[in-house]
Formats: sequence, C-alpha cells, structure tokens
Amino acid sequence: MELMTKYQYTYFIHPYIIDETKYDKYILKLLKDKKCSYKIFEKEKDLDIYNFFLPNIREVLFPTFELRGEYLKEFEEYSLEEKKKRIAKEPVAYFNYNFATDIQGKVGAEDGIFFKIEEIEIICFKSGICFLTMKTHLENTNKFIDLLDFNYRFKSINSEFDSLRDFENIKIQTDTFKDMKDLSELINQITGVSTKVKNDPNKESIINSQFYTYSYVCVETSNWNEKTDFMNIENEFLKFANVLPSNYNSDFNKANIEHNLHIIEKFKYSKITLSNTSSNIMCSGIDTYNYTKLPYEYENQYFYLYIFSLYKKLFLMNLNIEIKSYDNVIKTKKDFIKFTTEIWNKEITLDDTGALYYRTLNKALELDELYNELQNKYEILYKDLNIEKNNIYYSIIVILLIFSLIFNTVNIIFLMYLLS
Repeated sequence: MELMTKYQYTYFIHPYIIDETKYDKYILKLLKDKKCSYKIFEKEKDLDIYNFFLPNIREVLFPTFELRGEYLKEFEEYSLEEKKKRIAKEPVAYFNYNFATDIQGKVGAEDGIFFKIEEIEIICFKSGICFLTMKTHLENTNKFIDLLDFNYRFKSINSEFDSLRDFENIKIQTDTFKDMKDLSELINQITGVSTKVKNDPNKESIINSQFYTYSYVCVETSNWNEKTDFMNIENEFLKFANVLPSNYNSDFNKANIEHNLHIIEKFKYSKITLSNTSSNIMCSGIDTYNYTKLPYEYENQYFYLYIFSLYKKLFLMNLNIEIKSYDNVIKTKKDFIKFTTEIWNKEITLDDTGALYYRTLNKALELDELYNELQNKYEILYKDLNIEKNNIYYSIIVILLIFSLIFNTVNIIFLMYLLS
C-alpha cells in the first residue's frame, strides 16, 4: 500500500549573522521595507504560546507580550527612528515579510511537484544572530514520496545561492518571481549580511550550508493504525527523519542512520525525530489530535523552542571563534556570563512534552558539549592571559630594578668623584 499524507508542511530555516555594530541599522532597514511588518505577540491572540513558556523565558523570547494598552498605542505612534531604538534594545525582534499572494513553485519537470511558500519570517537576536524562515506546503499531491523528494531537494538550494545558474529541480511559477534565482536574490536582499561577516571564513563556517529542516506530516489512517504494523512504513519514516530522497536505498544500515538521530516516542501514533540539522514529526490520522491541535502546536510553541535552541548553538559557536583572540577574552567572558545567567540556566516550560522535546533537542544539537568546550577554552586562555600579564609585570619590575641599580651605581661613582 502506497504511503499517503493527510496534511503536511515544512519550514526551511536559513541562519545568518549581522555585525553587532550594524544591528541598529539593519533593524531600521527592515522597518523601512514596505513589505516587512514588525510582529507583535499578543496575549489574547497568542495565548497558547504565552502559557507554554515560563515568564523568565518570555522576557527573552517574546518581549512584545509586555507591549500592551497605552504602551502599544504609544509605540505605534513612534517615528521609525524611535521604533528602531526601542526594538534594537530588545533581546529579539520578529518581522513578517509580506506578499500580495503566496509564492507558488514546482519541483521537477512537466509533471513535477507543485508547492507554495506561504510565509516568510525574519527573527533577529540582539547579538546579531538572525534566522530567515520559509513555510512551504505541497499542492496537488498527497504522496509521501513527493514530500521526501521536495524536502531533500529544497534543503540544498541554500548551498548553491551564490553560484547557481539554473534550478532544474525546482521551478518558481508566479508573478512575484520568474525563477528560483529571483528567490535567492530576495533572500540575499533580506539578510543583508555585512561585508565584515562575509569576508570572515570563521564566521561563515558556523552557518549551515543547507537549510535547517523543520517538517510536519500526518499520514492517512490506513497507513498506520492498530491493525497496520509501523514496521511497514519504518523505512519511509527514517528517510523522512533524515531528509533523504524517496529513491534512497531501502536496504540502508539502520544502525548507522539512527546513530545521530534522536526519536521521541511518547505517544503511540506520533514520532518526533531530531538531528543536528532537522526536526521532523510524523503522526497518524487515527488520532484527531494529530491533525487538528498538533500541527498548530508544532509550528508555534515547538517551532520557537527549535529556533531558541538553534540560537544557543550558533551563539556558542560564535563565541568559540571570538575567544581565539586574546584581545576578545574580556568581552567574550562578559558575553558568556550574560548568556549563562540569562539563557543557559533558565527553565523553559512546565509542559511535560515540551520539556522532553527541549532536552532531546539540546542533545541532538550537542549543546552541552559546545558549552563545556567553550568554558574549558576560556579557563585555559584566561589563565594564560594572567600568566602573560604576570610575566610582563615581573619583567617591568626587573627592568626597574636594573635601572635603579644603574642609577644608584652612577650616583655612588659621582659622589666618590666629588669627594676625591
């Protein structure tokens, strides 16, 4: 029986870095862009997100929850310059990139896979680490193999942006863009990465060459139910979990492919899979919750948990680069301490499943290893720096003593000459 989908969507996430010294200007650029709108989270409208996150983390992830009543009215009356100053002070800023209509496209040849880009969101943290996210949805098909091929092909476009001449696998068919090259130019235009970052190979190395993939799929009840063993679709599930194409060898070594894959199986008819570059959930339509409430939760509460964890990963990687220079040790120490107290040690949610997802995601992204590595490097460098300072201090003392000895010797000789 062919595996069929009931509902699906995929977010493709592109991280980028803005030079901290130009962050204010970048925020102003987004505010001036008529297609960008500053996103404000409201308690009434976003109540599920509000209740999911603990107050201490809401202050970091969703500062606009506090922008209410007279404060909101006052903010809306600000000039662009005043808004820029207010937004740039916040830990994070969200922008929606708006189109008149959804962006439509196609994967493959004449009988290819049609898709829509339904939403583009820009998420910028004050440190300069930003994310551009695109929500896509397949059209005119409910074949699971089409979802596999689409996710696999689309995730790699990001690595070809700078040199791509022809997108043979993915076609854009819309008045907004003539082809994928136009979309790549739009992304470059939005990200506006500064020359300082572009020319730094170390900074570029922390940006994944492919999109991070965040995908949801609910398969038809007939494919996964009480009478149908999950083993029948396990190979397809593992392809989906690892963002592999439909024609990937079905005889792959299961042990190898699961080595860097973390699977959450808290519920009978849904499985969340996490790797270093993806977060994917597969569920069955046998449970109505799986295609009513779950897809909403996954693209809201869990999605921002995922973004937050990616931010932590990139922030630690960035500090790891900064700390290589003795000149940056003091600043890095300050940033590291602030990160530890304001982000690293904070509890995120009291929701059991959300807390499990967050813990597992941190394991998949190897955050503890990154944190401990940075901490160890800092301690070594700081000790070396103190030793170096002490050596300089002692050298200065020795030089002063030598000069003092010479000066005293000259004085004695001079006095002896006068007395003689």
